[in-house]
Amino acid sequence: MFAFVGVPFETAANRLRQMLVETASDVDVGEWHAQDVRGLSAMVSREVLNVSLELEIGNDLGQWQRQIRPNLPWAEDHFDERVCGRPLNPGEEYRNWPWARDYFDQYYIENGKFSHTYMERFWPKWAENSGFSSTVPPPHWGIRFAYGDLGDVVIQLIQNPLTRQAYLPVFFPEDTGAVHEERIPCTLGYHFIVRNNKLNCIYYLRSCDFVRYFRDDVYMAGRLAQWVWSKIRTTHPTIDVGKLLVHITSLHVMNGDLPKLEKEARRHAKTGP
Repeated sequence: MFAFVGVPFETAANRLRQMLVETASDVDVGEWHAQDVRGLSAMVSREVLNVSLELEIGNDLGQWQRQIRPNLPWAEDHFDERVCGRPLNPGEEYRNWPWARDYFDQYYIENGKFSHTYMERFWPKWAENSGFSSTVPPPHWGIRFAYGDLGDVVIQLIQNPLTRQAYLPVFFPEDTGAVHEERIPCTLGYHFIVRNNKLNCIYYLRSCDFVRYFRDDVYMAGRLAQWVWSKIRTTHPTIDVGKLLVHITSLHVMNGDLPKLEKEARRHAKTGP
């Protein structure tokens, strides 16, 4: 396990980049985004297992952006799309993603939609729930109960700020075993917990590509904590934004992307902390 606590994000990112280049183990998973990539040396990944970071978020958007240095304006625009309250698929901002030209046309399922989006997973109650004669269709149901969504997590925290139950899942039962043979979410979910008048977010990922996703994933998790705080602060004005704890099972980079990783290192060295 590699834990970065009490160190600046850029220090942690630089150390992880160095580990991926110099000491990480090669792993030939054999598939990528539900595609068979066996035998392709460029798709063999260098992997660091069990990475954790603890970061102070704060309630200042500009400060958070300077700390993480995501792909702006895209990361903020896409975050706004995620919390829009509608289960969009595919949405609009995927077209503006810096890596969009690399592969988005390859990852639609046959009805012109992605296998999942964050908007669907944040707001799943009425996702793809059409075909009903009534104006307002019924929400999705699980085994026994109706689905909850991000709005319900906010209500839960307003009603009981000290709850241990305020968890927003992104990985759903339909992803288990990848039985549909499509892409499944890299994010498992977000756990919000208030202690000592600070709203903290624990962010769990099963997998994270260091080149394409790492900064933006961390950034948008912190933004989600700020967004939730903005919704509960009126009822609970003494609560502030606390920490983001990120837990990644597999942090990796594809061998074919090593030049991109080195280019990122030069870019961030040039722009400074």
